[in-house]
Amino acid sequence: MTAAAGRDAPIAVLGAGSWGTALAIQLARSGRATRLWGRDAAQMRRLAQERCNARYLPGATFPETLTVSSELGTVLHGSLDVLVAVPSHSFRALLQEIAPRLDAGTRVAWATKGFELESGKLPHQVAREVLGSERRVAVLSGPTFAREVGAGLPTAMTIASPDAEFAKSLAHGLSSSNFRAYTSSDIVGVEVGGAVKNVLAVGAGLSDGLGFGANTRIALITRGLVEMTRLGVTLGARRETFMGLAGLGDLVLTCTDDQSRNRRFGLLLARGKTPDEALAEIGQAVEGYPAARAVRAVAQRAGVDMPICEGIYCVLYEKRPAKELVRELMTRPIKAETE
Repeated sequence: MTAAAGRDAPIAVLGAGSWGTALAIQLARSGRATRLWGRDAAQMRRLAQERCNARYLPGATFPETLTVSSELGTVLHGSLDVLVAVPSHSFRALLQEIAPRLDAGTRVAWATKGFELESGKLPHQVAREVLGSERRVAVLSGPTFAREVGAGLPTAMTIASPDAEFAKSLAHGLSSSNFRAYTSSDIVGVEVGGAVKNVLAVGAGLSDGLGFGANTRIALITRGLVEMTRLGVTLGARRETFMGLAGLGDLVLTCTDDQSRNRRFGLLLARGKTPDEALAEIGQAVEGYPAARAVRAVAQRAGVDMPICEGIYCVLYEKRPAKELVRELMTRPIKAETE
């Protein structure tokens, strides 16, 4: 199938939160018949009536080519592609729910980020288990805030797939005058970048909230990138992926802008909020909180040294003072920067 033909076929976007809604709007703006699904029937009726997701993405009007429904069978029927945009803890369950309903040729992509907490598997590994090894799959990632995509501001991201034709088709379906999608075959690298950056963003919020300053923030970002790359390469990723949009790009974005829920979570913790209080105030999923546990477990199993991510885990789950963490990091043995 050509990229142009893929653009003409319907796509189902599963997950009507801020990111799923933004992606659905962008696909519809690009001219593709797009179906947005959410489980809450009352919420989806409001979206259909108001032609806007006022709760998660206020001000972003739905294009005419975007329809909404809470009926999963309706949005899946006849869709060439399915794009899953739910938090990582819901990813496997939703794939299990849709698997019996998918046609043999239906292609599945996701914008879900993070290791599965119980197993330590990346999303593509979960998808293979649930959907089988023959299903054509892809992941979308990169430095993208939903509000800015919804507002039509210029944005770039990466689509990674072992199937080059699928990645190219999705890239054409998303791209427009204000949105550019690049392709990659390194699905491991793109997914590791998306998982680790959320943990580091919580750390950046903690650091800034405690007044550690710009020097500390940039040290956390650059040394965090080293840890991300180290883990990714060990798991089979290509090193150069981490210098691109889904690595360095997404890391810098989520660590430095308060649109990042993970960064805001860290800022709230620095002000004395408990994790539960901070989560309640944000009101949406904060992937970096459970990701800190998952990344730590994966790194330990792989034998990868990740002192910053380990420290963030200890602050979040073992109630260690952040200042003690900074002191320990600063007094580690001197070594070459490339180590």
